[in-house]
Parts: sequence; structure tokens; C-alpha cells
Amino acid sequence: EVQLVESGGGLVQAGGSLRLSCAASGFSFDDYTIGWWRQVPGKEREAVSCLDSSDGDTNYADSVKGRFTIFSDNAKTTVYLQMNSLKPEDTAIYYCATDPYVTVGACHYYDMGYWGKGTLVTVSS
Repeated sequence: EVQLVESGGGLVQAGGSLRLSCAASGFSFDDYTIGWWRQVPGKEREAVSCLDSSDGDTNYADSVKGRFTIFSDNAKTTVYLQMNSLKPEDTAIYYCATDPYVTVGACHYYDMGYWGKGTLVTVSS
């Protein structure tokens, strides 16, 4: 059974940093695209960043380029999202998701098959 468990969310002031973690289990970590999405209640879910852990290929939303970094520890089957220079508009529930068929390049356009329950990030101004 695929399981994704997010952690690391919280309250931070604008300009601060947070690191989100997603502990993955139940699938071949190297064979799936994995990444982070976010959603503000009442708005559409947005793909933030995706990673192919087998080759390190990544993809970022324009809104987070240069501020967020996705990386993985394959031995721990964990993917991280380092978020720096946070802005109030980054406030959202952040979800980890994975899929064996969606590529990194397509992750902004296709739904993923497996989702975590999310972790709340709140950035105060």
C-alpha cells in the first residue's frame, strides 16, 4: 500500500524558511515521480515542484523558482521541500503526491495517483 506522510509545516514569518518532509513507503521510490502540491481553501490545487529521484530531474512552478528546492534521500525514501524567502502568498496546505506514470515534465498538468493528507504552512506578514 502506498503511503505518504507529510511533516514540517507550521507558522513562519515572511522571509523565513521551512523544510517539509514526505516519508514514502509501499512502492519503488526510484520508479515514481514524486512531488509537492499546495492548495488554499476555495482555490485550485497548484503543483509546486516534482522530482524524479532516479535521475534528479526536477520541475518548479514559476512562483517558487529560486526560493524552493526539492530533493530526496533515497535511502530513507523521503522527499523534502526546502522553502526559503517565504511569502504570505505561500500560505496553503502542502500535499505530497506520487505516481508511476506521470513524468516530471508533465506533473503540472496531470493528476497524481497517490496523495498524502497534507501539512499546513502559514506565512505571516
